Amino acid sequence: QVPKDPTQRWLQELTALSQQMQQVHPNVLAKILKQRTVYQNEEIVVIDKPYGVPVHGGPGIKNCIADVLPILAKMLENMKAEPLHLCHRLDKETTGVMVLARSKEAAEKIRLLFKTRQVEKIYWAIVLGDPDPVEGVVEIPIVEKEVQSHQSHYKMTLAPNYRVCPEDGKVTKIRKNRNAESAVTRYRRLAGASACSLLELQPITGVKHQIRVHLAYGLGCPILGDHKYSHWSKLAPQKLPELTLRKLKLEQSKARHLPLHLHAHRLCLPLGQPLDFVCKPPLFFQKTLRKLELDIPKD
Repeated sequence: QVPKDPTQRWLQELTALSQQMQQVHPNVLAKILKQRTVYQNEEIVVIDKPYGVPVHGGPGIKNCIADVLPILAKMLENMKAEPLHLCHRLDKETTGVMVLARSKEAAEKIRLLFKTRQVEKIYWAIVLGDPDPVEGVVEIPIVEKEVQSHQSHYKMTLAPNYRVCPEDGKVTKIRKNRNAESAVTRYRRLAGASACSLLELQPITGVKHQIRVHLAYGLGCPILGDHKYSHWSKLAPQKLPELTLRKLKLEQSKARHLPLHLHAHRLCLPLGQPLDFVCKPPLFFQKTLRKLELDIPKD
């Protein structure tokens, strides 16, 4: 059943696209990735990762980027090419710049650059609300925890080193959580309108779901379409401000179909000379910016 409302139709198409990607033959997925190749040399291949495609396999995942790397390598070069290698990961819903290596040696070299924080990564996200201050650094360790609710599930969450005492407002240091990983995210607001903001983000560390957790729980500005990190204790669709719903021409009951608006916009890789890659946000992201009247900064 095709909804009459253009917004709902568009959201349904996105969901369907993500599901389709799971049903196509691996060759088709490889072909899509080939069309989205933005750069290649003898060491690396850079792709613009599409929405809704997982990087790794897992339960219920038929198609993922890792599985089609041998096919993609052959399509890009020739039948004798060795499989491409993953160097880093992006969440299934995240779009944008992704680097693949042509050899094991190149992959190890690039992974080390990521690990030693020599790769500059810039993300764009549309978030609910307005961060206060509008520019800054979130530096709060992150840990994975089980959430006890009507359906138990695991989530990444903050494990702060300090807490404010409610009685006297004094700040006290807390005992460190042994499993917490230190996490640092720089952010600045590029535009604000319709009860939302467009943020530029630079994760200094690379903890799982770091940007999503720091924005939702650290700044109180969850990413638009991030249904996982918009509530702590329950798995429920994100609740959107009235103004945002109006601008998006969306009913709250349909908010669960909103995609995650997080995009790996730019990546600077110091391989010999610095290589700088930029991917424009996907069409759904650009459409949302227009609807919310958030102005994209001119680079």
